Amino acid sequence: MASRVLLILCLSSLFFFLAASTKEYPGQAKIFDVRNYGAHGDGRRDNAFAFTKAWNEACQWSNGRSTVYIPPGIFYLRQVTFTGPCKNPITFIIRGTLLAPRNPYAIKQDEWILFKYVDNLTVTGGGLLDGQGSYSWPLNDCNKNTNCRTLAMNIGFAFVKSSRINGLRSINSKMGHFNLFSVEDFNITGVTITAPGDSPNTDGIKIGKSSHMHIFNVTIGTGDDCIAILDGTSNLDISDVRYI
Repeated sequence: MASRVLLILCLSSLFFFLAASTKEYPGQAKIFDVRNYGAHGDGRRDNAFAFTKAWNEACQWSNGRSTVYIPPGIFYLRQVTFTGPCKNPITFIIRGTLLAPRNPYAIKQDEWILFKYVDNLTVTGGGLLDGQGSYSWPLNDCNKNTNCRTLAMNIGFAFVKSSRINGLRSINSKMGHFNLFSVEDFNITGVTITAPGDSPNTDGIKIGKSSHMHIFNVTIGTGDDCIAILDGTSNLDISDVRYI
């Protein structure tokens, strides 16, 4: 009897060891490091393809939560769109600096970085979004030219639910910084948003057609509105906003 119990214990221990040694067993969180997809943090080479490939694989990961990881470094991005829906909750961790093109016409969409049709998204990490807007601000004459060209905002979220932004820094956007359209159950906390006081139309956070949003513990100092609330927005809670 004692031998049988010992055998069962040994087999149980072996099973546990094999399970613990497997990197991708069901339910395990998985990290998708952009460097494994060809990203370079040298501030020169465009990383949009590498970032998109890492996102697509993370988004389709079905065995648990996935994380796209951007390490320290300067990662140049011409423009990028991260599209869902994803199979599980997904985290986007930015540790380094994301650097936009100086040339405003290199970006062919309303936001330099865009997340859309994603639920249960967390964007965090303490990293920096640098829009390099000083090269574009002289071109912004929308206050006197009704046919002016709209410049790109730093980051956008469209049709995103049950998600949050935490601990990011955004500087020198070409136009606005954070653009939120048709988002629901969305939290923004611990972010810092800055641009010179004379930079045109650099709204901090712009919100439209959204509901059940919480914005708290944020620091904003730009050349336009700290938070711009457009039509169709309801159940918005804002607190502890520091102006610099």
